[in-house]
Amino acid sequence: PADFRGTWNLLSNDNFEGYMLALGIDFATYKIAQLLKSQKVTEQNGDSFIIHTHSSLKNHLVKFKVGEEFDEDNKGLGNRKCKSLVTWNNDRLTCVQKGEKKNRGWTHWLEGDKLHLEMFCEGQLCKQAFQRA
Repeated sequence: PADFRGTWNLLSNDNFEGYMLALGIDFATYKIAQLLKSQKVTEQNGDSFIIHTHSSLKNHLVKFKVGEEFDEDNKGLGNRKCKSLVTWNNDRLTCVQKGEKKNRGWTHWLEGDKLHLEMFCEGQLCKQAFQRA
């Protein structure tokens, strides 16, 4: 599998507003969040991952093992609990989240020294790119 370990700084953030609205994030919060430059720190040990997302507004931590469903508490990201399952799709990590929102999840993959993230929810797609720090 791909090696996602490292620290990644946000480069681009396309359709973040549409994605946040689909999650039900309030206007003031998503307007502030839109201005932030987040950083991801990814720890990986085989199929076990810890992903820290840091910003000046909120921090988010998710721990998972590929192939094992887990309860995810999305504090600051819609404040909804969901069941999440991450699987390998070739060298991409793909997550399906089951909960209040339909068709929700994300995909991570690497291209050179860039980390890509696509987040989707109820027909909205946000594309982010991160540069290795």
